[in-house]
Amino acid sequence: MTWDDLDAHLDRVPGTVSAYVGRLDAPPTFTRHADAGHYAASTMKVAVLAALHRAAEAGTLDLDAPVPVVNDFDSAQPGAPRFANARPYDNDDAVWDRIGGTASLRWLADRMIVRSSNLATNLVLGHVGLPAVAEVWALAGARNSVTGRGIEDFAAREAGITNTVTAADLAALLGALATGADTPGPLASPAACTSMLDVLLAQEHREDLAAGLPAGTRIAHKNGWVRGVRHGAGVVLPDDAPPYLIAVCTTTDLADSEDQMEDDACLLIAHISAQVWAARHQL
Repeated sequence: MTWDDLDAHLDRVPGTVSAYVGRLDAPPTFTRHADAGHYAASTMKVAVLAALHRAAEAGTLDLDAPVPVVNDFDSAQPGAPRFANARPYDNDDAVWDRIGGTASLRWLADRMIVRSSNLATNLVLGHVGLPAVAEVWALAGARNSVTGRGIEDFAAREAGITNTVTAADLAALLGALATGADTPGPLASPAACTSMLDVLLAQEHREDLAAGLPAGTRIAHKNGWVRGVRHGAGVVLPDDAPPYLIAVCTTTDLADSEDQMEDDACLLIAHISAQVWAARHQL
């Protein structure tokens, strides 16, 4: 496979497929529509995670202090009613089972990533605030990504307030965490970056990027999906080559049914991941 071959393959996919592939702290080896905007889905949760750890390092939040677990949130649209999450659209009953009780922000942040819990995300976001998430994107060097609202804040969505990412910006954010684990960087201390990478390494949704890698390959990653959208972004840590970044964002109409669309999008991202893995020594 050549990169031109991969690009030609993706040209045949209906919709927009964006990609960024490259080593840490180096120009990318392969890009495709890397600055095209996509609805973020759950990939924005990485920026929320970083904002939380920055607040903890600043001393404004305690990761291990218990906070109330509620399902009631302020809308990002001024004057709009408060909103709530719908349990059927979440991926983690463990958080919902704690409603009316408490949980630590650290535990909620873990569930936000490893199970992609929407309820946990809005709880964490309510404590860190949208401006702190915007600061994370800016410090990472992201140019086009915006986290404008919480998940299922439909009043804000109707007002045009949304969450947007690009493949290049997701790679920049994950790259900042990966390099920051070794050398002090703009986002957080090496200890905090290492802690965040450990959470991303524990990701349980492995049907896209991770599915294209050999079993046991370490990848610190986050994916996101809604109808017509599937993204995956991560840092792959091979045993026999330097780490590399891969971010794939897809806004496509791949099949007639929602389930088939989801399967086909996962297979597409897994295929790209496998092709990049095969070229890992040449990146």
